[in-house]
Amino acid sequence: MATVSIGSLTLDSTKTINHVELAYERHGDENAPTVLVCHALTGDQYAIGSEENPGWWAGLIGPGKPVDTDVFQVITFNVLGGSHGSTGPLSINPETGQPYRAKFPTLTIRDMVRAEYNALKKLGINHLAGVLGGSLGGMKTLEWGKLYPEFVDAILPLAVTPYYSDYGLAFNHIGIQAIENDRDFNEGNYESSDQLKGFQIARMAGMVTYRSGSMFNQRFGRSKAGEEFNVQSYLNYQGKKLAGRFDANSYLLLLKAMNTHDIGETILDVPVYALSFTHDLLYPSELLVPWLEEQKDASWEIIETDFGHDGFLVEFEKWGGFIEEKLKSLLVPELTR
Repeated sequence: MATVSIGSLTLDSTKTINHVELAYERHGDENAPTVLVCHALTGDQYAIGSEENPGWWAGLIGPGKPVDTDVFQVITFNVLGGSHGSTGPLSINPETGQPYRAKFPTLTIRDMVRAEYNALKKLGINHLAGVLGGSLGGMKTLEWGKLYPEFVDAILPLAVTPYYSDYGLAFNHIGIQAIENDRDFNEGNYESSDQLKGFQIARMAGMVTYRSGSMFNQRFGRSKAGEEFNVQSYLNYQGKKLAGRFDANSYLLLLKAMNTHDIGETILDVPVYALSFTHDLLYPSELLVPWLEEQKDASWEIIETDFGHDGFLVEFEKWGGFIEEKLKSLLVPELTR
């Protein structure tokens, strides 16, 4: 696993984290224009992955694909506060010699972006052709446009809105309460995430928001296996699966950071190329489009899909062309810089 050390980072909370490291994946010619890819809530740095273990955007990024690694260098960081190699609650606090756990400082989306900006500098990357990400990654993408407009030629936010919706806040609240009120949570000092039923329930609640009601109905159709409806089995499986691969303290930290997301009054100084997806309960287009209409330079498409919020992870044939076109339009200014 590749990591880069950025030293100390002072957060919006004014607290400082020492010895910060970010894990990352890097593909393409290191001299090519760079695209930064930002993962979603429970994602990781493996957007492309390997042939044996394809990443979560392997269908979108690679040689000859919409994000073409024959043309661009592509970098993805595991988010600050994550549980896949970057400094987070599982990391050792250098002041105590023990894992941070629930004592890891509160984060904002801006903190995550500043950490990645510093990491890029450490890697010798002083400019980005574009930043691309969906959901929590879309929040970071928007903040890149706000914090570092001189550093990036354009941003491509997907399945996101300029501020987190009250509907999203509501489901985050359910998830947070489910985890923190689990009797085995022990104020963040639990033995193992996969023992927390509250964490599994939090994931189940989230899964209900990621796809449309029509997709649930079409997929499950009130079918049963024994006495249990298949939709119940599906949610149980998803809850256990996440609890087995992700840290509950990290999940809480990221949910609370998402709740802080709000650039609703901001007019950005970079082009914004956005995609919204129908039936997205968390980030509806009616919250995004009015904001886009106020921007200096913005274009967007609304993708028709029954996948709802998860539309940014599938059906690349529907919207990959938009990404490919916008990224290629950035090549001329990037190569003549």
